[in-house]
Amino acid sequence: MTAAGAGLAFGPLGFGAAGIGNLYREVSDEQAAATIEAAWAGGIRYFDTAPHYGLGLSERRLGAALRDKPRGEFVVSTKAGRLLEPTANPDDAPDDEGFDVPADLRRVWDPSEQGIRRSLEDSLARLGLDAVDILYLHDPDFYDLEAGITEALPAMQRLREEGLVRAIGVGANSGKALAECVRRADLDLVMLAGRYTLLEQAALHELLPACVERGVGVVNVGVYNSGLLARPHVSDNAHYNYAPAPAEILDRARRLAAACTEFGVELPTAALQFSLRHPAVRTVAVGAASPEQIAQNVARMSEPVPEELWEELLRRGLIPV
Repeated sequence: MTAAGAGLAFGPLGFGAAGIGNLYREVSDEQAAATIEAAWAGGIRYFDTAPHYGLGLSERRLGAALRDKPRGEFVVSTKAGRLLEPTANPDDAPDDEGFDVPADLRRVWDPSEQGIRRSLEDSLARLGLDAVDILYLHDPDFYDLEAGITEALPAMQRLREEGLVRAIGVGANSGKALAECVRRADLDLVMLAGRYTLLEQAALHELLPACVERGVGVVNVGVYNSGLLARPHVSDNAHYNYAPAPAEILDRARRLAAACTEFGVELPTAALQFSLRHPAVRTVAVGAASPEQIAQNVARMSEPVPEELWEELLRRGLIPV
């Protein structure tokens, strides 16, 4: 699969590197390296990271693991918008945004051209690369969407024109915010988190048609909806959108799981493969923090899913036309 205008080959499954940045729990250097090696052995060639992930730890680990791989054989994306600035941390306090790392750096929103260029330079230094293939503006709606569109994205377009990156895009949890970016900027890609999944399709009516119309590819992430769809059976204490799942969401997920079981397919397998059926979606990137998780994701992406399952889910009103 190729991103419009960028000549980037993704493959159906990509690797999301937040986990090796110690998301929620510490991962050793050795385990992080083994996880990336397992992804490579499993045929994964698209790797996504960000300064935000472990305050630079994810980028450093990813770069170290890819250093001996042929550069022309993999695609790397990172993100801009959050600069990492040193900060005093005399008590060795942990990061307060979900990563098990000391808070020796702080994230600073800077959509200016100088900030975007510095962000890229810092990322390249941590990755140990001369260039990244894709640069996403990270969560501009969390800070200032208008400044992201009018300041950061033009700066990123100039980076692309200068050949410093091959493709540019925006990553966000909001399909509405991404649709605004697609309409107002010259993007190659968007990274959509959690808004086009087997469980919910909020992006179907505005964002995805805009992407098709403008030739913008979608890198789809968060397809398990915070873990709700990550297991064959939905537990009572499952989470959705990083919070305990409401009763109606649990019920819908269980109806999806029951239908999948009727066709001999596990719920996570259907969740992983569902969004690739849309013409705008170029790849699905999934996080992992162990070789075992990689092996499971590779197997699920490779497992045949009968067309009859999708037809039955449509018949039951569990997925849209």
